[in-house]
Amino acid sequence: MSDLRRTLPSVSALLESAGVRALLADAPRPLVVDAVREVVARARESGASVPKGPDGWVQAVADRLATTRRASLRPVLNATGVVLHTNLGRAPLARAAIDAVARVAAGYANLEYELSSGERGSRYTHCTALLTELTGAQDALVVNNCAAALVLALDTVASGREAILSRGELVEIGGGFRVHEIMAKSGARLREVGATNRTHVGDYAAAIGPATGALLKVHRSNFQVVGFTADASVRELAPLARAHDLPILHDLGSGLLIPLDDAGLTGEPTAGEALAAGANVVMMSGDKLLGGPQAGLIVGDARYLAAMRANPLARAYRVDKMTLAALEATLALYREPSVARREIPTLALLCAPVSEVRARAERCAARLRAGGVACALVDDDATVGAGAFPTAILPSVALALDGDAERWAAALRTGEPAVVGRVRDGRLLLDLRTIPDADVDALAGAVVAARA
Repeated sequence: MSDLRRTLPSVSALLESAGVRALLADAPRPLVVDAVREVVARARESGASVPKGPDGWVQAVADRLATTRRASLRPVLNATGVVLHTNLGRAPLARAAIDAVARVAAGYANLEYELSSGERGSRYTHCTALLTELTGAQDALVVNNCAAALVLALDTVASGREAILSRGELVEIGGGFRVHEIMAKSGARLREVGATNRTHVGDYAAAIGPATGALLKVHRSNFQVVGFTADASVRELAPLARAHDLPILHDLGSGLLIPLDDAGLTGEPTAGEALAAGANVVMMSGDKLLGGPQAGLIVGDARYLAAMRANPLARAYRVDKMTLAALEATLALYREPSVARREIPTLALLCAPVSEVRARAERCAARLRAGGVACALVDDDATVGAGAFPTAILPSVALALDGDAERWAAALRTGEPAVVGRVRDGRLLLDLRTIPDADVDALAGAVVAARA
C-alpha cells in the first residue's frame, strides 16, 4: 500500500482551494495560514491522520482554525459535586452581580470620582458602607484576594516586628502557598507559640515583648485537628491583646456572612461573630462562602483600616471597577438573608434539600435516556470546597453514565459547553448538587452530543 504522505498537497495549494479560501471570510489570513501549515505538518508526521479528499482537508483546516480561535477561558458545567471548586473558578455570581458588571463594563463609571462634588474620589468607598453594615465593623477595605489582605494587614501593623501565631495554624492553602511564607513577604516576623495540637492563652502571653506587633489567628478552614487538642480563641485572647495594646488580626478565610446551621453547615464563624469576639481586623475571601467575585475583604477598627488604606501596597493590591460592581451587588443581597440564600448561587446550591437535587437528576436522566444515553441515578456525597466546612458532607444525587468513564470524561471536557465530572469505581459521575436548575438542559444536551 502506498504511503498517502507522498501525495500531500502543498500549503499554497490548500490556500488556493475554494473551501479554504471561504474560511478567510471571517478569519484573519495569518490564522488560516497557520492552521493550514499545522494540518499539513501533522499529516506529514503521521500517515494515519491524513485527511481524505479535498473536503477532508478543508474540514481539518476548519477544525484546527476553530481550536485556535476558541477562548482559553471558557464556561464549564461543574458536575463534580464540589460547590466551591477552586480550579473551576469558585463561586458563580448572582444575576444581580452579573448585571452590575455588565453595566459598569460597558462604559465609564464613577470609580474614583465624586459625582456630588465633581472632585476626585476613592475606589475604596464603593463597598465600605455595605461591609460595615453587614458585619458591624467600623471600617472596611477591599483588595484583590485574601492573601493580599493578610500581607497588607501585617505590613501595616507589624512590619519589622513579630506576629504571634499558633503552630497549629501554620497552614498551607491552595497552590502550595503556606501562611508563614506569605507572612515573610509582609515584613512581619513569625513568632510561633504552642504545639501543633494544643495552644493556650499563656503561650501567647509568654511570647509578648517589645518586638511584638500583633496577635494573628488563622482559621483552619481546610482541615480539623481532633483528639487531644486545645485552642486559644479570639474571645479568650482579646483581654490579653487589649492589655498590651496589640491588634488581633483574624484571617477568617471563607467569608461567611450569615450562619448556615439549618443546612447542616456548622463550625465556620461569620465575619460579624469574629469581630464581636474581639478581633480588631478580620480578613476573608469574596469568592468562597460569600458567593461573590475574587476579592480580599478587610473589616475592622477604623484606625487600622485607615493605616492600611494609606499603605502604598494598597495600590498594588487594588481591585477594578468590575470586581467592585459584582461585590457591591452581591453584598446588597445580604440585607435580606432569605433573598441571599435564594439569589446567590453558592448559597442556593449549598442549602438545596437533597429532594431538590434528586428532582434535577431525574429530569436530566429522562433527557439522556431519550437521547440514547444509558445512565443510572446513584446517591452521592458532595462537598463545600475551597477549604470551607472541610468535614461537611452534602447528601447528593449523581448520574452514572454507562460505558468507558475516561472516554466520557475526555469527550465532555472538550465539548461545548465543557462538562467536568468525576470518575469513581470505573464510572463517570455527574453530580447534580453543583448543577443549578437552569443548567440541567444544557448538561443533558452536552452529554447526548458527547455520545456521538
